[in-house]
Parts: sequence; C-alpha cells; structure tokens
Amino acid sequence: MQALFAALLAFGMFVLYVGLKTEQNISNELVIVQRWGLLAIFVIIAAVGRFAVVMFAATPGLFAKTMRVVVPIAVLLIVGYLAYVFIREQLWLDLLILGGVVVLAALLGVLIKYVLLPAEERRRERNVEAERLGLPLEASPYETHFLKVVLVALLLYPMMAVALKGPQGSLTYVDNFGIQILIYVMLAWGLNIVVGLAGLLDLGYVAFYAVGAYSYALLSSYFGLSFWVLLPLSGIFAALWGVILGFPVLRLRGDYLAIVTLAFGEIIRLVIINWTDLTKGTFGISGIAKASVFGIWTFDVGKVNNFAKAFGLPSSSAYYKIFLFYVILALCMLTAYVTIRLRRMPIGRAWEALREDEIACRSLGINTVTTKLTAFATGAMFAGFAGSFFAARQGFVSPESFVFLESAVILAIVVLGGMGSLTGIAIAAIVMVGGTEALRSMDFLKEIFGPTFTPELYRMLIFGLAMVVVMLFKPRGFVGSRSPTAFLKARKAISGSFIKEGHG
Repeated sequence: MQALFAALLAFGMFVLYVGLKTEQNISNELVIVQRWGLLAIFVIIAAVGRFAVVMFAATPGLFAKTMRVVVPIAVLLIVGYLAYVFIREQLWLDLLILGGVVVLAALLGVLIKYVLLPAEERRRERNVEAERLGLPLEASPYETHFLKVVLVALLLYPMMAVALKGPQGSLTYVDNFGIQILIYVMLAWGLNIVVGLAGLLDLGYVAFYAVGAYSYALLSSYFGLSFWVLLPLSGIFAALWGVILGFPVLRLRGDYLAIVTLAFGEIIRLVIINWTDLTKGTFGISGIAKASVFGIWTFDVGKVNNFAKAFGLPSSSAYYKIFLFYVILALCMLTAYVTIRLRRMPIGRAWEALREDEIACRSLGINTVTTKLTAFATGAMFAGFAGSFFAARQGFVSPESFVFLESAVILAIVVLGGMGSLTGIAIAAIVMVGGTEALRSMDFLKEIFGPTFTPELYRMLIFGLAMVVVMLFKPRGFVGSRSPTAFLKARKAISGSFIKEGHG
C-alpha cells in the first residue's frame, strides 16, 4: 500500500516536469512533447524504493544481506556495459584503462579483506585493553597515512592524465574534473567555518565568491595588477564584506539569519547586474589577464617569456590548466591548514561553543560579537580567494555564475559531507561536482531513456535523491563523528548519534 501511495505521489510530482515537455517546432510554435516512458521509470523507481525501505525497516539485517548481492551484480553490469561500449567504439586505450581499474580494485579488495581488516581488528583489541589500563589509544593506519596518500595522488594526477591522454586529451580530466572539484572543495571548506563550526546558516555565501571574482577582474583590467597581488587583495575585500554582513545579523539566529544572508547574496548579484558602468552588467567582463608563474613565465602565446617556449614544449593550453590545478590545490591545502589550526585555537573553540548554545556561550564570558564577525570574515576570505582564482581560470566573469543555486550547491556539499568534517566535505564535493561532470559524458543513457534525454539537466534531481538517502542512513553526513578540540586525558571520538546541536 505504501509503495502504491509513493507511486501515485511520484506521478503527481513529475507528470508536469518529466511526462510533458514544451518545445518549439519549425514554425516557431510551442508544442507539448509527451514522455510517458520516462515518467513511468520515475514512478517505478519511487514505488520500488518505498517498498525496499519498508522491507528493510521491517527485517533487521536484510539491507546488509541484500547489498552484498546487489552491489557486486551492479558493478559487474556497469563494467560489462562500459567494456561493450569501448569495444564497439574501438576505444582500446579506454578499455585498457578500464581493465587496469578493475584489476587494481580487485587487488585493493583483497588487500583490505586479508590484510587491513585483520590488522584493524587487532588494533581495536589493543585499544580496548589500553583503555582499560588508562593508556593512550593507538591511532589507525587510516588516520595516520590516508591524507598523505591522497596528497601524493593529487600531486601525480595531472601527470598521469597527460601520460595517458596526452596534453590536449588531459584537459577534460585536469580542468573539468580536477580544477572544478577543487574549487568547490575550497568553497565548501570556507562555508564550513561559518555553518559547520560557528553554526551560522549562510545562504548568501556565493556573494563573497562574486566579490573575489569581480575584484580580480576589475583591478586586473583597469590597473594591470598581477594575479599574485590580487589574490590576497580579493580575499581581503571579501573578508571586509563578510564583516559588513556580520554587523546587521549579530542578533539574528536560525531562519531569520538565513533569510538575511540570502537577501545579501541577491543584493550583490543585482548590484553587479545594474552597475553597468563598472561591471558591464549582464555582458560580463572578458579578456581577464591570466595568472603567471610568479611573474617569471607567462602563458600568453605572444609573449617572449611564454612558458612553453622557455622549456621548448609544443604550444598547448594544457600547461596553463595544469599550473592552475597545482595553484588551486595549494589554496585548498592552505584552507585546510588554517581551518585545522584555528579550530584548535581559542577562537575555534569559541565558534564551537557558539554553535552548540549561544546563550551558554555568552554566559561564559565569550564575546559573541567578535566570534560571529571572525567566522563571517574568515569564511568570506576563502571565498574571495576562490573567486579570484575562478576569474583567472575562466578569463570571463558575469552575474550568471553567482546565482543562488551556487550557494545551495555549496551548502549541500557541507551538509552531505558532515558539518565540521573536512574529509567528509571533500568526498561530498567529489561526488556532487564530479558526478555532474560525469553526467555530461554519459551519452549511453540516451540509449536507455531515449535520444532526447539530457543527463546533466537531471543533476539537481539526483542531488535531491542523494540528500534524501544520505539523511536517512547518515543523518550527520558522510562522516558522522567528530573529535572535540578540547579533551581531558585520553582523546576519544564522539559518535554523531550522541550529539545534537544546541544540546551538546
């Protein structure tokens, strides 16, 4: 009965958005295109999903048993279909890469099952005994080496892309996946300071992103300043606007704070649109100067100190994208380092106290005014850095790049990853942003849903479904536990299920 109700509800929700579509014919007339097959797929998914949720809730342990069977079958079907497509299109290099990925995944599975899991079980047994005796707990290899492995992989990522696909072929992987994901990782880490650590719901975070981008675009166009001068200036300007936003909202909390920050983001966007003498309005600013290698080498083709000419390399735009990849990677590392250090300092503990209970925070003598302002200014500063980098990467900025949807996506990344968790937020950014870019290249879905199916148009629907699933099974995001910055004696992790904002 619940599955039938879910099917009817899905039909009512999607019949006008999915089942019917308006198009213009050759006579420039508006016609309605019926897509009942695609609508039926959505209805069936809703019914089957609700039926599965009810079954799993009624039978404890059924979900884990089902996943052990479904996941391997799904992986085999996906790999088999990709192999068929690659063979049909004679993409032998892609087929070889797919085979290598499958082999590495198999080796990794064997390593985890027969080496890492037994070692982790022995470590837990030793920690139980150490806790009983009051001795320090032993850190897991994941905590010790995971970040180092990820950093090494990121440093080698552009080189591997160039080695496998060549300079021009690597642009998609370095730019569309690497740089794009890292920009959102940096933005989400900056918003995490405001939302995740200080507990201030900010729906206008994209405004500071726009301030950084337009600061770089205007100052480089009118005054000819370099990227390395404007990068810190853009962050300072954005931080200043963060303080300006912070003053009017000092006494606001919850929904009222969210509404004011949303209005602030829209005000900045409308000012950019209407101040045409300075920002050129909806036409945007083009011809923005590229970043250089500390002023020594440039990536402009006509310059004498061109990077490719200096090293005798063939002319390609890939070198600029690879350079930008390492720049944004360094900015992300700076953001993570500053966040971790600030969190361990008194100001970081004040942010966490403000998040848990503002009244108790004020009664302890903490200045909530400066605490809120520093949170807004610090988060805005990193958004300004990301905005200036975005302008240098694109060479063009316009108000369409800074709509409310961008703030919603960044906030969704923070919530899905787990507020306060840098690792979880990075994983969520990879899933959401990388998934969007992957959808653009999934042309094989047209063979399933029809030739008119455009995968990237459904990304927000997929995001919504992903958020529902994550909130059902991991209410505090991908990383559902956090370690307090202040602790007594042995340091212990606190499960997210025992923590609730305002009742910490």
